[in-house]
Formats: sequence, C-alpha cells, structure tokens
Amino acid sequence: MTKKLPEANRPDDAGVIGIPPAADADEHLRETPLASDWILRGHFLQVKRDRVALPNGREATREYIRHPGAAVIVPLLDDGRVLLERQYRYPLGRVVLEFPAGKLDPDESPLRCAMRELFEETGYTAREWAYAGVTHNAIAYADERIEIFFARCLVAGERRLDDEEFLDLLAVGEDELDRMAFDGRVTDAKSLTCLLWLQRWRSGAWPLAWMTADEAASR
Repeated sequence: MTKKLPEANRPDDAGVIGIPPAADADEHLRETPLASDWILRGHFLQVKRDRVALPNGREATREYIRHPGAAVIVPLLDDGRVLLERQYRYPLGRVVLEFPAGKLDPDESPLRCAMRELFEETGYTAREWAYAGVTHNAIAYADERIEIFFARCLVAGERRLDDEEFLDLLAVGEDELDRMAFDGRVTDAKSLTCLLWLQRWRSGAWPLAWMTADEAASR
C-alpha cells in the first residue's frame, strides 16, 4: 500500500468556530464547538478557549494550542546508524536527544519541510525519501501533527542553522537507540514514535515506499 503524502499546511478558514468534529467522529462521543475565543496569539503558538456541547447535552470549556504542524526525519546513515540531535529545550530546562525536526512554514508541504530541515540542521541531503505516517504528540491540549519521513543515501554538506539555533549531532546504532529509550536517555515523544517505526520497518512489518530526491522535490 502506498500512502498519500500529506498536503501543505493551510490557515484556518475564516468564520470557522473552534474545532469542528471530523466526519468519522462517533456521534455519541463528539464535542461540538459553540463559541471560541483567543487567549494568546503568539509569534509561534496560539492558544484558544472554546465552549463546547458535550454528548449528554451539557457544556464545557476546552483550552488548547494551535500549532502549524511539523515534520520529523529519520536519517539513515550508510553504516546502519541513525542521526540524532542534542538540543536544549527551554520548557524542560535540559538537553534532549531527538531526531531532526522542524515546524512547517506557511503553505509549505511536510515533505519539503523535512527536506529543508534535514539540510539546515544537519548539512545532509538525501537521495531517497519515504513517508511513514503521522503522530499527534499532545492530543489533550494541542492540535499539533508531526509527519514522519525516512531519508537514506545521505550526502554530507555544511549545515545552515538559524541564528537562534544551537545543537550537536550524534550518530547511534539502532540497538543503542533502543537502550537509550529503555533507560530514559530518549524521552521525546516524536523520537520514540520514530524508533518504533524504524524497528517495525526493519522487521518487514511496516513497509515504506521510497522515492528519489527528484521525485520528492516535485511533490
């Protein structure tokens, strides 16, 4: 089965109140937005408070973060190792091990975001790409979706970090990454999801449809 690549990020439709229930949301579980107010409209994140109708007819409030979406990359080195980053994450006050990732620019597709972020943060470009799937890492309070991509046949180059970006690169074997997850050295949700996908792909359970960089660039 070939998965359909996710489309480019789109801004909210004017006049839409809150988060409308998806068409396949079970009717006896869905919450219908009645009103929506902005709590914060930041440069990166936006926070809203909605009033919703519950399935039993009562009302409740829901506070949540709007996020532009992101892409994460599993870079596969020719020697079998994967490429990770060590980056200080301010909300935790600590350095975190994670796969390369970044948020989508306006009207940027997740695949193009993945290609851009891999190059900017690591200096590598990839001759082959594959789309894995999506993870929602904070479903109780954010609408963030992170699209997962694999990259292989890597070609080294000079990275182009943003002025406010500081990170180290680390190449590790899959078994070592598994131990890092087990003993708590890797706790980042998207990276743990990527590890699961990597292991399932290696086992043959979750196949990937690879495309060349030229094919990926045309998407």
